[in-house]
Amino acid sequence: MADLECPTVMNKLITFLSSLLQRVAESNDVNPRFNPQKISAFHGLTRPTISIQSYLERIFKYANCSPSCYVVAYVYLDRFTQQQPVLSINSFNVHRLLITGVMLAAKFMDDLYYNNAYYAKVGGISTTEMNFLEVDFLFGLGFQLNVNPTTFHTYCSYLQREMLLLQPPLDHHHLITSPSSSTTSSTSSSSYKSSISTKLLYEDDHQQQEVAAV
Repeated sequence: MADLECPTVMNKLITFLSSLLQRVAESNDVNPRFNPQKISAFHGLTRPTISIQSYLERIFKYANCSPSCYVVAYVYLDRFTQQQPVLSINSFNVHRLLITGVMLAAKFMDDLYYNNAYYAKVGGISTTEMNFLEVDFLFGLGFQLNVNPTTFHTYCSYLQREMLLLQPPLDHHHLITSPSSSTTSSTSSSSYKSSISTKLLYEDDHQQQEVAAV
């Protein structure tokens, strides 16, 4: 996906990733096998009022990280759900997983990046919680942050292929799996489906309240 720098491509990528995570979260919310006691530091007490797409768009607007960070963050989320199958992505944890994944991707990929306090403000959580989520995410990944060119290309190819099929309106009835799930065993596929110092300017008071609710 050599044209990640193109604003149109990034807008489509943000829309697609949001749609994917929305479907996975909604699927796991109603999954009868979902055990509400299987919670983690990423689980909020209530569902955030801000949508996944609005939240990801907010991260994209303020994080100022390189476009490749969003692909790498997607790789991290895939790895996390595969290594932590009991912690499925749902409406209560997807926002915290997103902000943590993007922050770690920026730290790994970019020479310059914002600190945890800034990402906490973008994500609507405290700096203390952001620090804790970072550590928890790292252990959940087994500290496997490296994404080699082959892996990056595989995920880019998958995203590009799926975005070409993405035409409005979005198909919310089909649960799309990750490239690693589709290229590995059916067991992995099944597991993924059930688990998957700058001043910050807020756009308006309503969105600030929504983000604070995360």
